[in-house]
Amino acid sequence: MRRITGDGVELAVLDEGEGTPVLLLHGFPDSSHVWRHQIPILKDAGFRVVAPDLRGFGASDKPHEVDAYRVGKSVSDLTKVLDALEIESTHIVGHDWGAGVAWAFALMAPQRLEKLAVLSVGHPSVPKSMAQREKSWYMLLFQFPEAEQILRREDWAFFKEWAASHPDLDLEHFDVTAGLNWYRANLHPREELSRLPLPPVRADTLGLWSSGDAFLLEANVTGSEEFVAGEWRYERIDGASHWMQLDAPERVNALLLDFLR
Repeated sequence: MRRITGDGVELAVLDEGEGTPVLLLHGFPDSSHVWRHQIPILKDAGFRVVAPDLRGFGASDKPHEVDAYRVGKSVSDLTKVLDALEIESTHIVGHDWGAGVAWAFALMAPQRLEKLAVLSVGHPSVPKSMAQREKSWYMLLFQFPEAEQILRREDWAFFKEWAASHPDLDLEHFDVTAGLNWYRANLHPREELSRLPLPPVRADTLGLWSSGDAFLLEANVTGSEEFVAGEWRYERIDGASHWMQLDAPERVNALLLDFLR
């Protein structure tokens, strides 16, 4: 992985292969390593794979300020990464927080996006039902300054239970405050009150959701169709957890290749 300067931070970025670029964006509490089953398949199919550790994760810089984790900052990081790699436009595949950044990229830099694939997370304008809010209880916990202590207590027992469906949880390289700051900067209740209407996404978009997702309901993704002006495609992956790219890599890979080609 190489170091590339983003918006005031340095990011660790994997850049492999040749051909049409595909930008892979991971989520919480992961790093670009979560795409290890997709990277070689995309490379072999003739894509140039760019997979950064987002700010606060993996080997990338971890700013201290909460506001440094606003999603727009990561969009700015990515445009600078693309500039450094001399990539004018790219496909984007995002999971979890990476999907949130991907949606934001589609709205903030549409001229640099070819196709968009989002795993688990729907368009930010999809209304949140009471059932979804109940599943998202942890987002409120993460706002409190005591959250780090609660998650680390008794050798991360609470956090391990929360992420029990993660097939390969790596806490050795996880900075808990940086990770929680993503929630604090973007999902504080006041953010919902101040959110303005967003324009539709122009790019062709693939939405993937897995039936074993413990955190997000299917309607969160299927409801995104209303906010996509490009061609919309939805696929449900049965039997996989929230981390479908690890649980069902062959299915995810096949869907991504079919869509991106």
